[in-house]
Amino acid sequence: MSYLNLGIVAHVDAGKTSLTERLLHHAGVIDRPGSVDGGDTTTDTLALERERGITIRASVASFPAGNVTVNVLDTPGHPDFIAEVDRSLAVLDGAVLVLSAVEGVQAQTLVLMRALQRLRLPVIVFVNKIDRRGARPGAVADAVARRLSPDVLPVQRVLAAGTPDARVEPLPDDGLRPWLAGESRRGAAHPVLFGSAVTGAGVPELAAALGMYLPVVDRGAGAAGPSGVVFAIDREDGRKRTFVRMRSGALRVRDKIDLGHGRAERITGLRIAHRGSLEPRPTAESGQIAVVQGLSTARVGDVVGPVLPGDERASQFPPPSYETVVDVDPADRGRLYAALTELAEQDPLIRVRRRDEEITVSLYGEVQREVLGAVLQREYGVDARFGEVRTARQERVVGTGHALEVKKQDGNEFLATIGLRVEPAPVGSGVTFELECERGSMPPAFFDAVEDTVRRELARGPLRWPVPDARVVMTHSGYAPRQSHMHQKFNKAMSSTGADFRGLTPRVLAAAVRRAGTVVCEPVHRFVIELPDDAVGSVTSLVGRLGGVPFESAVAGAGAPGAGIAVVRGEIPAGAVAALQRDLPGLTHGEGVCQTEHDRFEPVREAARS
Repeated sequence: MSYLNLGIVAHVDAGKTSLTERLLHHAGVIDRPGSVDGGDTTTDTLALERERGITIRASVASFPAGNVTVNVLDTPGHPDFIAEVDRSLAVLDGAVLVLSAVEGVQAQTLVLMRALQRLRLPVIVFVNKIDRRGARPGAVADAVARRLSPDVLPVQRVLAAGTPDARVEPLPDDGLRPWLAGESRRGAAHPVLFGSAVTGAGVPELAAALGMYLPVVDRGAGAAGPSGVVFAIDREDGRKRTFVRMRSGALRVRDKIDLGHGRAERITGLRIAHRGSLEPRPTAESGQIAVVQGLSTARVGDVVGPVLPGDERASQFPPPSYETVVDVDPADRGRLYAALTELAEQDPLIRVRRRDEEITVSLYGEVQREVLGAVLQREYGVDARFGEVRTARQERVVGTGHALEVKKQDGNEFLATIGLRVEPAPVGSGVTFELECERGSMPPAFFDAVEDTVRRELARGPLRWPVPDARVVMTHSGYAPRQSHMHQKFNKAMSSTGADFRGLTPRVLAAAVRRAGTVVCEPVHRFVIELPDDAVGSVTSLVGRLGGVPFESAVAGAGAPGAGIAVVRGEIPAGAVAALQRDLPGLTHGEGVCQTEHDRFEPVREAARS
């Protein structure tokens, strides 16, 4: 038996969920295709997904295609959930990129294709909705070659396009098929197929093409030791489910496995995607998608067993560039934080910060905020109120600062002596905590209290933004030993406790950080804009007004101005992306397409952003 772990990816409303349903129906897995509008699809299992008609979380279904078992991941299409898409792509063998024969190449299509190319994944292009009025399969195929990749080759033609009778037939075999199959399996060329998920036209041909043009994995292939990648986590009836793509070897119920960083846990249950459902199995083997129970500490991106080539792809997704404050009634604040913490475990890019009574979460956009609110209400019974979505900034330490407070001196009301030095640290290195004072100078619990408090307090710096990277050194320490009055119990008024160190640390740390100095940094995105060549000047001017920098522009296609397609590349502050996307259509006759991607954080730029 061979396996193919397949991603179906597309821009919103291209019909990828409907295509998944039609493939399952063609394989005999379901009696009839579900409908997105009807809310009865196999893969959109969240009530919210059924209600909104969009895919939010990647899900797994399985069907046979000849002698290949296809595990299909129906991934989100909305740009706010691009992290979920990237996470799924990291464990795939190949993908089907779905386009509409009416709308053609969209901005999100470009984003997805670039992600697939970055991961060097083999791709079949499927032009859907050939039965829709206004369908332009030939023009869309040309746009695919012009805008997505020149290395594409249609293998079919469409008859009666734009009518309910639309159908496909293969083009004559000119001897290129074996070459195309080999090039496609290594991601160097892409076959283009056509069809309709609604009528079923072209779907049998697509199912047959999967094993021909995409690479498959033989059952049990690879090294003897088990290895896999955690690519998704959710909960079912309150129990944690960990989705693992098996890369080699086999996992068995009752096995004890290594999750790294000293974490070893025992598998209590296994289920395998099989014919549209998840079936209990005693073993999960190479090539399979396994749902593992018992891994209480697992997180997305963890590698089960030894790291193999390709496993590093699982952690290559961009950080969110936006955030919002979340609030509830005071009595529910603890439940809100617990719920957000659990959701962050399922999605490592939902970063939760809590400082005093304020709780902040990171996001990709407005739609994700709406979805998060609905999930909190439906799954956790928490009615959360969200503030305005704002750019997620950071503070960088720029110098060295030191502060010291000694117990019983200069108004220090705590029975603790703490000295802290704060220094800059390389970007991405995180917060490190070191000791220059003797570790034996006071009980270890007091050092732990200082370190824990330092890490918590740096979630918000002097200018109210998190400090992600810093070197903190404890230079002085001191405490009051355990004392009591004669024949009496322990006296807190005479002896230091952890509360003294937790109470004094924020004050000393704040003083040290202020003396070191910080600079506020904002996320900067790289952008690629495709637009008519006669609009380059106005668009680059807009980029400049928004604080961005255009690096280069190039025109593809010859002729008079306005006859070619230009590509402009550059960078822009994340906070200006919405304005760029808002104004772009008016400057490009509605033809401009902008793709942005997080690049780095840098000091805030001053610009007139309208």
